[in-house]
Amino acid sequence: MSFFIPAAYADAAGAAGPAGTGFEWIFLVGFLVIFYLMIWRPQAKRAKEHKSLLGNLQKGDEVVTSGGIAGKVSKVSDDFVVIEVSETVELKIQKAAIAATLPKGTLKAI
Repeated sequence: MSFFIPAAYADAAGAAGPAGTGFEWIFLVGFLVIFYLMIWRPQAKRAKEHKSLLGNLQKGDEVVTSGGIAGKVSKVSDDFVVIEVSETVELKIQKAAIAATLPKGTLKAI
């Protein structure tokens, strides 16, 4: 039965190339530098700014939530904020949902 399948013989192994010239390390370090400059640093900066925004919230600030609701802060606790959306409507939301503060008087102009 072996006469239907030809025998395959391996070629002699060639000489091994150089182990490495260090050029791979340049690419790796370059990739890490680009990753740091384009992804890590800007994200850390945004997180720091958002943390300081939440830490400086106080009664009377005009804010916008990440869902797009604009209102005036009427109460601040550790994890939640009560926002006055209109004269009769108050919403209790998490602090982390606040996206930005608005300049004073913005709500009256809307």
